[in-house]
Amino acid sequence: MVESPRGTGQMYAVIIEHLFQKRWKAGALQVEFHRGDIEAEAADLGVKLPKNLGDLIYSFRFRRSLPPSITATAPAGQEWISELTGNSNYRFSVAHISRIRPQAALAVIDIPNATPEIVLRYAPGDEQALLAKLRYNRLIDIFLGITTYSLQNHLRTSIRAAQGRTQIEIDELYVGVNADGAHFVVPVQAKVGSDQIGIVQTQQDVAFCAERFPDLSCRPVAAQALRDDVMALFELVLQDGQLRVRQERHYRLVDALPYVPARL
Repeated sequence: MVESPRGTGQMYAVIIEHLFQKRWKAGALQVEFHRGDIEAEAADLGVKLPKNLGDLIYSFRFRRSLPPSITATAPAGQEWISELTGNSNYRFSVAHISRIRPQAALAVIDIPNATPEIVLRYAPGDEQALLAKLRYNRLIDIFLGITTYSLQNHLRTSIRAAQGRTQIEIDELYVGVNADGAHFVVPVQAKVGSDQIGIVQTQQDVAFCAERFPDLSCRPVAAQALRDDVMALFELVLQDGQLRVRQERHYRLVDALPYVPARL
């Protein structure tokens, strides 16, 4: 039994650290585990089991950094990522470091705020609020230069994986058309607080679009909430197994928009 960790984050770290160390061998680039292994590790350690096992896994996939004892085992220039490989089956894999962070020096573009006041008043300060602002202000249209329509949000579906079908969730899915009549599918991932934009969700979004919409061009977008109602938008692309930024813009929603003469 280990000393009882203080705080949810420390408890998560203790469990995932022991789970990894028991399964990893020097030089291994993959570590397989099952959702039920979390319960076994908590029992072995004498640590109180998290109420939400899924949140522990999600936390290290998208929000928290893995403990230093785990990150230290990755080869130089690479990092451990966790992937859903089947029903309640997961795998730590080594991948090139692909964390996307906003450029601090990028200029901010002011956009008149079209979000209804009642939505602003009652929207929680989470990814749902960010998705609503994107939708009401047509920021995906402005950013990509195409006309888009929200098809579904918090889409829970599955994609093909090595061990069968894998469950995924897409924060919001748009379809769009450009001036030439070409059609697009735009999966959007929204990040707030300490959530990070990483390669795993983008890989899943792209795989879903290729499987479900093979005739449409896929243009993955990530939105990160920043300070003072500023949102960073990224158009992402998978290139040589790495997550790359095709373009990045920062937008700020404002109530009073000064006149800006058109540039001819």
